[in-house]
Amino acid sequence: MTINLFDDSSWASLRPLTFTRPVADLRVGILTIAEKWAKYLNADFGFVTQDYLSVKYPEKANPSLYINGSICPDEGLLEAIISLKAGEVLCKGDVLIAHHHDIDNRDLVTFNNEFQYNRDFVQIIYPEHIFANNPAEIRKDFELLTKGRTSAKISSTNQLLGEDIFFEEGAKAECSVLNSGYGPIYVGKNAEIWEGSLIRGSFALCDNSSIKMGAKIYSGTTIGPNSRAGGEINNSVIWGNSAKGHDGYLGNSVLGEWCNIGADTNNSNLKNNYAEVKLYDYESKNMRNTNLQFCGLIMADHSKSGINTMFNTGSIVGVSANVFGGGLPPTHIPDFSWGGANGFENYKLDKMFETTEKVFARKNIAFDQTEKEILTNVYELTTAHRQF
Repeated sequence: MTINLFDDSSWASLRPLTFTRPVADLRVGILTIAEKWAKYLNADFGFVTQDYLSVKYPEKANPSLYINGSICPDEGLLEAIISLKAGEVLCKGDVLIAHHHDIDNRDLVTFNNEFQYNRDFVQIIYPEHIFANNPAEIRKDFELLTKGRTSAKISSTNQLLGEDIFFEEGAKAECSVLNSGYGPIYVGKNAEIWEGSLIRGSFALCDNSSIKMGAKIYSGTTIGPNSRAGGEINNSVIWGNSAKGHDGYLGNSVLGEWCNIGADTNNSNLKNNYAEVKLYDYESKNMRNTNLQFCGLIMADHSKSGINTMFNTGSIVGVSANVFGGGLPPTHIPDFSWGGANGFENYKLDKMFETTEKVFARKNIAFDQTEKEILTNVYELTTAHRQF
């Protein structure tokens, strides 16, 4: 089977995280949304996304199913979608969940029947929905990935609490406490938990990533592939190819790819007056109430913080921002900005490319023309947000 995952209006409301990817490429739980659907349906997948992203994230030819990329799969949705016939649409209210094309009639533009889905499901519409839904999605992905399988051997130097601990081939841990009494713990291929770490599930450490010595990891945390994490982390998602390798607190937060968090960087996730947290909204250019009491840092791809950086409650950091210096910077740090509490200046595109090429080279990945063109488009799209 081949499917395409399409962006809806949530692509705009999830900015800056989606400036560099389709919505279905967001990681929540262990897998990205696209990877979840591929596992459930045993399908190859493509994307229907913004034109400037489509070179990296192309649409598959002649699929039968188009599925909303902001919706996380579950057994009920799977059953409803599989039962769709050519020309049929599945919705819930005004949310288009999926539609089934007639592959023998590619010019079909109308649908014969619209069916309403009457059960709840997880939809990722705003950035805070990623960490808020992460504990439940880890549980779902853990079952999906481990059902009928046996964990690789886990060293006897560890203290294991609970039964829901699964190590993939090549995964290692020594002299650490792994407590799955509050949720499952998944450790991906060739991932490593270093000595003295304290980990409470639900927790996912994806392929080729590591947890540094003495780390304290709390429930609802995912460390994506090819990343390194340390210090204290609570209910946060790091997508991949990123580093928070030192002491410092990260809570109720999301970090994109190619981010680097300097030593002793901390974020607040609770206001001193215990009020609900507001986040900057790219569409309205105003603050939006999350209705959450706990909400920390949202950092888009390629952004970095210097040592001892402090992020206030409900901070949004755009694509390729460099934040450093003393004091608390503003809660909205524009894309391609350079500075801190004392002010920002424009981070020139050519300088950003020089740094990014070096960052990619550290992981033996080419910083190619496709990546440069995506970032150039983001730079141009975000000009209005940089008012220095």
